[in-house]
Amino acid sequence: MANVTFKGNPITLLGNEVKVGEQAPNFTLLANDLSPVTLDTYKGAVKLISVVPSIDTGVCDAQTRRFNEEASKLDNVKVLTVSMDLPFAQKRWCASNGLENVVTLSDHRDLSFGEAYGVTMKELRLLARAVFVIDSNDKVTYVEYVSEGTSHPNYEAAIEAAKAAK
Repeated sequence: MANVTFKGNPITLLGNEVKVGEQAPNFTLLANDLSPVTLDTYKGAVKLISVVPSIDTGVCDAQTRRFNEEASKLDNVKVLTVSMDLPFAQKRWCASNGLENVVTLSDHRDLSFGEAYGVTMKELRLLARAVFVIDSNDKVTYVEYVSEGTSHPNYEAAIEAAKAAK
């Protein structure tokens, strides 16, 4: 598993580490209206999945804004932000910040995504910061487990991977 810290403290990640070239694991998340969302919901599209501990924090806010900005420039790419925040909080945050290009999804109910993608922080019951790009055939083409939970991901590498994915 990836070695991850949060505020300098080692964190135990639960679940399965995802690697480039693998078939993307399925998941069930909740949309802002509490409807279930799975990998198949976005079948045929490239998926850039931005994982954040909590959308209401500085780095998570900046990460979501950056990918929202880039989403409008990407063809056939769905930008998904996944966190443990409640769907109501995600909806409120997006509305109050005017973000319309990213889809926020919640893993609070089942930890389905966290366990399938190896990003559940055992000690905090939050998701570790990570970025995944999945092509239109559901193959993983890019993975970044951010080594320090309070650091930014490599935006440029993730965006280039999304552009290159078919």
